[in-house]
Amino acid sequence: LARAALVLDGITGIGGRGGLRPEAAELVRTAAGAGAPVVAVDLPSGVDADTGEVEGEAVTADVTVTFGAYKPGLLIDPGRSRAGVVRLVDIGLGPELAGVEPVARARHHHEIAALLPVPGPESDKYRRGVVGVAAGSEQYPGAAVLAVSGALRGGAGAVRYVGPPADAVLARHPEVLVGAGRVQAWVAGPGFGDAPEARERLAAALGDGVPTVVDADGLRMLGPVPGAGTRGPLVLTPHAGEAAALLGVARADVEASRLASVRRLARETGATVLLKGSTTLIAAPPGEEDAGGGPGPGRAGGHRRQDPLDGGTVLVNPNGTGWLATAGSGDVLAGLIGSLLAAGLAPVDAAATGAYLHGL
Repeated sequence: LARAALVLDGITGIGGRGGLRPEAAELVRTAAGAGAPVVAVDLPSGVDADTGEVEGEAVTADVTVTFGAYKPGLLIDPGRSRAGVVRLVDIGLGPELAGVEPVARARHHHEIAALLPVPGPESDKYRRGVVGVAAGSEQYPGAAVLAVSGALRGGAGAVRYVGPPADAVLARHPEVLVGAGRVQAWVAGPGFGDAPEARERLAAALGDGVPTVVDADGLRMLGPVPGAGTRGPLVLTPHAGEAAALLGVARADVEASRLASVRRLARETGATVLLKGSTTLIAAPPGEEDAGGGPGPGRAGGHRRQDPLDGGTVLVNPNGTGWLATAGSGDVLAGLIGSLLAAGLAPVDAAATGAYLHGL
């Protein structure tokens, strides 16, 4: 290994479960110390092909050459970060995989482009959709500005803002409508902080009966609130810590089992859930899953475990970068998704499209 110019990893295949055995782990550590590039065959050994989970030691590859279809473990962290650059080789499995519901799916650029709202000759600001934003507080006025900024760029015809730091919003965006009025979707929660009226603002948005994005501080207020019985479709946008609080588990558990966590959260809340993080996953509630078609380029195949948390296809955002990990980034994403909802996209499409555009 010390003399190797290239290391091929073929210790375990797609049927492997759990971390590497001690003897294999020692080989992998030796190879990593040699400095030669590592190419994994089908997937890095020690990565769970179906989920991306890594239980113990595993290979970190520079390149993974996979066959037939992308494995979910190559798209979902922590496995994704172990795979390096992924290349798919077609070995003629298309007919065998046709009609098989994929576990995970990454949408292509042209698919996202086809979903974007495009105004027609008769469009006006109301026909294009109005998104309401209930965000910010005297403590966090910047969150309101950022959420409105994302909403203005998302394709809706107008943004209506309801909240105390209206002067800060108007100073940056004078085109914003201020005050109550009809909207086609809401964004609620960014920058609420501990403002005493925040729960009432959330309840008012939920009680409108239109699709609502609930983000940030709104997520921890999402218990029994007035108007809950009339709420429309929900899109929840937690990071791992917020998802852990909603599920009653440790943050590390969510980060280690992203696929199971996002599915469980969608099932238990009845909402479309966008789980933010190094891999952004979008899961629809039961009965509203994205069928996604059969596996092919950009789609993850593979056998599926009989899991009580199993659900339909989970969408994986294929772009994005750690440079997005900055304060206020999530506020912009929430506004962007809300605008796409107001423009008429279905919740799962709005979430996936918003995450893709945000990554670009």
